[in-house]
Parts: sequence; C-alpha cells; structure tokens
Amino acid sequence: MAESIPSQILRRATPHASLAALGIALRSRDLLAPIRDSVQIPQKTVQYSPFDKLYDCFIGILAGIHGVCEINRVLRGDRALQDAFGRRACAEQSTIQDTLDACTPQSVQQMEAAMDRLFQAQSAASRHDYSQAYQILDVDLTGFPCGPKAAFATKGYFEQQKNRRGRQVGRVLATHYDEIVVERLYPGSARLTEALQPLVEAAAQTLCLTPAQRARTLIRVDAGGGSVGQVNRLLEAGYQVLCKDYSSVRAALLGKRVTDWIDDPKVRGRQVGWVPGPAPEYVRPVRRIAVRCRKKNGQWAYGVLIVTLEPEEVLGLSGQPVACVAEPRSSALALAALYDQRGGACETSFKGDKQGLGMTRRKKKRFEAQQMLVQLGALAHNVLVWARRWMQPAVAGVRRYGIQRLVRDVFGIAGVVETSGAEPGCRILLNRADRLAHRLLAAFRCLVGTHHTVLISGEP
Repeated sequence: MAESIPSQILRRATPHASLAALGIALRSRDLLAPIRDSVQIPQKTVQYSPFDKLYDCFIGILAGIHGVCEINRVLRGDRALQDAFGRRACAEQSTIQDTLDACTPQSVQQMEAAMDRLFQAQSAASRHDYSQAYQILDVDLTGFPCGPKAAFATKGYFEQQKNRRGRQVGRVLATHYDEIVVERLYPGSARLTEALQPLVEAAAQTLCLTPAQRARTLIRVDAGGGSVGQVNRLLEAGYQVLCKDYSSVRAALLGKRVTDWIDDPKVRGRQVGWVPGPAPEYVRPVRRIAVRCRKKNGQWAYGVLIVTLEPEEVLGLSGQPVACVAEPRSSALALAALYDQRGGACETSFKGDKQGLGMTRRKKKRFEAQQMLVQLGALAHNVLVWARRWMQPAVAGVRRYGIQRLVRDVFGIAGVVETSGAEPGCRILLNRADRLAHRLLAAFRCLVGTHHTVLISGEP
C-alpha cells in the first residue's frame, strides 16, 4: 500500500524492486519504440491503447506470470512496478486478452518487423565480428500443447504425450550470445524439415547477412533438418552446415563402411569413425562421421554427422587445441562434441523459457493471438539476456544465470521504491535479507546508470 510521508516522498513496497530497476533502464533506452510506432491492432482506445496493453503483458511476462490472467494479481496491484516501467495504471487482464484476440495477420507481420529492428539495434549477435569467429545459429522446434479447438492445433510430436494436439514453436538462436534471432509459430504437425528454410531465411533477414557473412555462419540442426534436399539448399545459400543425416537407413549403410572406430571418452558406449569416400549427392564437399551406440537388444544404432568445416575449424569451435588437427581421432571426437553442444544451446533455451517465462502456459485459441504472445515471450527472453550483459561489467558472475534464475532470483528481489513529485527519478531500496541483493547491488547500479535513480540495500 502506498504511504505518503511528510517529506512528500511516496513509498511503495513491491515484490519486484529489482525488476523496477530494469524498467527504468528500458524506459531510458525507449526500447519498445519500434513496437509502439509500427504495430497496428484494429481496436479502438477507450482507457488504454493497444500498445499499452501489449506493454502490460510484456511486463507481466518479465515478472514471471505463467498466464495472462495472472496480470491482475501480479502487476495490477503493484503501482511501484507500473511506475518504473512508465505506466500510470495497468489494464485489466480481460481487456488485454481482447487486444490479443484482435490481432490480425498484418499486426503479426508488423510485430515481426518491429522485432527485427529492435534486435538490430540492441543485440550483440547483429554486431558479431565474422572475420574473427563463426556465427553459430542453432535451429530447432519444440512442442506447444494446447486444446483441440485452438486454430492449427493438430496431432504432432509432443515429448511423452502420445496423440496430443498442439502447435510447434520454431526458434533460431544465436548461440554465442543466447539471443533469439527469430521465433515463429507453426501447426502441430509441422516438422523441422519444412520449417528449416523459412526460419533460416527470416534469420538472414534479421541479421542482414551478406554472402561473405553467410560463409562464416554455421547452421546447426538435428536430423529433422538433415535431409539431402534441406542440406543442399543451405549449401547453395553459402552457409556452413553441421547436422545429422535424416535417413536412418542411409546412416546404417554408411556406418558399415567405417573401418576404424574410436571410443568416445565423454559418452560411455559410444563410438565414432570417419566415413570414407566422397558424398556426390551434396552440391558442396562435406565430411561425414558415423556415430554408433549399442541398443538394448545388443545391435548397433547408427547416426551420421555431416559437416562442411575444416578439421582445424571444428577443433577451434569445440575448444580443443588446433595442434591436434593431424590426428583423425581428435578431429572426429571434436566433431561429435561440437554437435553435442547443440543440447546446451537451443534445447536449453527452450527449457529455460518454459520454466522461467512460462512459455507454453500462455495459450490462446486464435492463431494470431498466440503468435503475438510468442513474439512477446521472445522479446522478454532477449531483454533479460541484454540486461545480463548490461550488468556484467559490474558483477561478472551474473553471466552464469539462466532465464529462470534471472526471472525468479535476480529480478524477483523485494523492496521499496521511493518517488517524489517534486524531483525526477526515484530511490530503490532492496531487501537486505535477500542474499542476492547485496551481491548484485553494483550490477543494478550499473543497469540504471545515472538515470536519477539510487539503489541501496534497505530494510526487509
């Protein structure tokens, strides 16, 4: 409850005092200007504009809501957090739902274009030095279960949920920076085979890739994007490729051609070996290694990895000494390790967003409404990653925090926000009983900079 004290200072308690600091930082950068200026939703303004309601939904996602209906409980009663993000009040959750339902395909296209401009202005991936290192883009799909009456909710692959209906979310992740380049929603029956090219083309547009930059960009995908046709389209576009062969039958045949198998010290029971001979089915030269593991029945299960990189480039990307390039054993193991790292990239980012941002909990029946929520979730992910980068100069250890810890712990510190009508800015008092409050105090000060804001560790 707000308390007015004699000095005309307004004190408001909030369970998200540290998130208020992020709100002040975003306001100072006018981060959401591209969305405010270009996204048009055909809905008249009564008390709040459509952008205001999208903004409230975005703030709620940063605050950890796992459903739009939670905005009333989490954000609407938190005046301190609203003020920090520049909102005088918060829209009721049902009106936010109405705004999402009012979105059209044109609104979604405008949102995606605004996200591109925002990414180009703020991201580290858009400033990647291609002359110094490869840009690694991981591409993957994840299941998004929903009700059977939702638009484009079809049967598809949903982990451990047989015969479930839902949609698929496709993502391109700039792995070096943990930033979402593009994110798109697809019907539940969609597979990576058909989604790969649209996702890669959208990412190239977002990153403004030139032919020279595409030659220094590694597209890493699993077997879903490893068909001969899909690989050739990537090769023709000039990309470097690391993927798993789509055909298990072809993988078994190629595996039987390997004469020298190498035990993988990192994965018990796994062996790798170079596949001899050329690969004329591909439009550019590629190298292939077979990977095999024992099945429960004692037979071998085979997979084949396809790569266009030179052995020394594989060793460098996997973090091994380039001096080992003359050893086929080392380069084969390095290639397997480099492919394994995709599990800590796109798959880990999906898991973090599901746990920390409630990615799969906010469900809308209309496809365009769900698309808009997907874009707001991707924006929240990137903003948290950028905030982590802004804070890192003051506290280097913050770079270890994933999305879930950023939402739950870093930006979930309670406290008090003090404002004065006579002077700009505010003072944020973080709960000193929270162990992270003192540890990250310098990082929060670095975040807000000199924007008339003071952060101190106060009483609980």
